[in-house]
Amino acid sequence: MRVLVTGAAGDVGSRVAASLSESGHEVVRASRRTGVDLVTGAGLDAAVEGADAVVHAASSDRSPRQVEVDGLRRLTGTIRRSGRPVHVVTVSIVGCDRIAFPYYRVKAEAERVLEASGVPGTVVRATQFHSLAAYFAQLLQVRRLAFTIGSMRIQPVDVEWVAQRLAGHAVGPAPEGFHRAQDLAGPTVYDLHDLTRLLAEHAGTPAPRVLRIPPVLPALRDVSQGRVLAGVDALTGGRSFEEWLAQQPTVLPRQRRVPG
Repeated sequence: MRVLVTGAAGDVGSRVAASLSESGHEVVRASRRTGVDLVTGAGLDAAVEGADAVVHAASSDRSPRQVEVDGLRRLTGTIRRSGRPVHVVTVSIVGCDRIAFPYYRVKAEAERVLEASGVPGTVVRATQFHSLAAYFAQLLQVRRLAFTIGSMRIQPVDVEWVAQRLAGHAVGPAPEGFHRAQDLAGPTVYDLHDLTRLLAEHAGTPAPRVLRIPPVLPALRDVSQGRVLAGVDALTGGRSFEEWLAQQPTVLPRQRRVPG
């Protein structure tokens, strides 16, 4: 199959593209580096031409709505004009319709755009990636003191495994219309005590003291109430946080993206 991958230079898209290539599929890698811009629409017609499926993995920290919502609208509009039933698979976040974070609202809006587009579409929601869980734990730590927001828990998932599942949906049977696939999650739920202890053990330093602070904002209350956790019907798999962490540098970069 010929599969277009948007955001193919990013964390998720690059892994989706690699998984598809390893399975023998023809991959069109779409990103601004290859002349495809979801914000302006440049290069979209040529990228979509001949495609059987699309994995929409493009994202942006600076302008998420322009890329993930408006960009998806341009992408599906291009597909409709092509006259071919191209299957669009997009990655979303577990709990995006239950959490008051602005980025989660963008993800929920993108889901609605795909549902209303009229093209065959599959939404795959996943929990937070291991690198993001590590980043949050680092962000909430000041020297030997760490803070947890209420009863905050997280169920991080392996980005490699999620990418493989996205690739599988793209080359599998296309739905008749809009379809929300089974949610994806990691095998273990952690609280901040767990994460900071694991990070300390990995770095060879003493575990910090963890203090609980009340979740005063709506989004923080949502997180404290477990709305970022997957439900009982979710598919769990991939490396655990411990297995992922064992393959990382001793000193983790203090950023959202660290080596996979």
